Amino acid sequence: MSKISEGLATDNARQIWSAALGQFQLEIPRPNYETWLKPTSAVGLSDDILTISTPSPFAAEMLEKRLSGTILRTVSRVAGRKLEVQFKVQGSTHEMQSEKLVPEGSETSDSEPDETVGEIDYARSYSLKPSFNFETFVVGPSNRLAQAAAAKVAESPGSVYNPLYIYSEVGLGKTHLLHAIGHTLGLRGLKVMYVSSERFTNEYISAIREGTANKFRERYRSADVLLVDDIQFIASKPQTQEGFFHTFNELHMAGKQIVITGDEPASKSLLQERIQSRLAGGLEVDIQPPDYESRYAILQSKAPDLEPAVLDQIAQRAHQNVRELEGALNRVVAYSQLIGSPVTTELADQALKSLLAETPKDVASVDEILKSISEFSGVTIDLITGKRRDKATAEARRMAMYMLREDAHLTSARVGQALGGKDHSTVLYAQKRFEQLMETDSSVRQHLAAVRDIVIRARRINLTTK
Repeated sequence: MSKISEGLATDNARQIWSAALGQFQLEIPRPNYETWLKPTSAVGLSDDILTISTPSPFAAEMLEKRLSGTILRTVSRVAGRKLEVQFKVQGSTHEMQSEKLVPEGSETSDSEPDETVGEIDYARSYSLKPSFNFETFVVGPSNRLAQAAAAKVAESPGSVYNPLYIYSEVGLGKTHLLHAIGHTLGLRGLKVMYVSSERFTNEYISAIREGTANKFRERYRSADVLLVDDIQFIASKPQTQEGFFHTFNELHMAGKQIVITGDEPASKSLLQERIQSRLAGGLEVDIQPPDYESRYAILQSKAPDLEPAVLDQIAQRAHQNVRELEGALNRVVAYSQLIGSPVTTELADQALKSLLAETPKDVASVDEILKSISEFSGVTIDLITGKRRDKATAEARRMAMYMLREDAHLTSARVGQALGGKDHSTVLYAQKRFEQLMETDSSVRQHLAAVRDIVIRARRINLTTK
């Protein structure tokens, strides 16, 4: 293949993957997207094989195990033909042939993903995203305090705001600030340890199973800076909380800087009380959804070449978080590239039309959702929140897990709690499975619409009786 042909193929691959990422943001549970898909990039397209770069072999393995069906369907739909997908680890010289995804038609397991992670490299932290730095963080009224606190920690680690706890709903910039602190302190020669709480859990479990607990302790407790993302995911794991608590204490007593992110105030979280008190003992700051000016500034920083009228049109939408905002922008740009037309306000309106139709108009309560599903399915609420696994109950419970996230805006941990103490990984799997069924089975979409109609009808009755 000539260099010109290679360049065109690479550009085409990037366009396809960019469009697919925009779709993934709307379809895949946010923790899964953030952890596995966001750090990837397309590096080539040859013989209908799309090559995707991942930050680690573990990421490639998880994409193949957890999201293969969705990835193949989406890239094939975007490209207009069936594609295969293979992963290449960043910095490696060969593709991971064992991680190649084949087109639809092959069998995939419906079992829940296990938590084994393979061999742990105790010598390194997990990579920080280069673009997540203080220079690229758009500051506005909704995040000014959190940004100022993060900058102060980066300036004087261990001496002020220790620990720093940043909380918000998903997609508002917590991880961005976490990485920005890591970049700044890493450049100053400090040993920075960045990890998601899910990864911390998997490593802790593996260390116990494999008898490498001493290496695990040394790895974390030798850090100058510990950055932990999405602490809420250890809420249902008392053993992991025990390990985290002791790690926290050792570092804090040694004057090492600790920065943690979560999805709600420490006092309202499902974490053990002693961990709540440790988090509340430092500085606790939140990030609110961006206002119009902030949304416009973010879009302008991401796409400075777009017309102001187009940026205004996207910013005017009441996006709940930055990730949804970026997803809308990606959708507009990808739509323009795929149909070969310039980005205009008319094109943006067309690209965003289906997205707007899917946006929930209001926040439903847990009781409203469970009662409506029970009325529609004939499955009692006690069964939905219990452990029974017959087909009707499983379908009702799966829909409940999806609606509690999308219509009630609950976190995975809160969804699990509302449904009888289900683990967050079980919740994420059920939500993903429901989304897959919606893509292939129109009756599932019809059932969802019917339940939402019941919710609306019940609200109207309640309003008229008040």
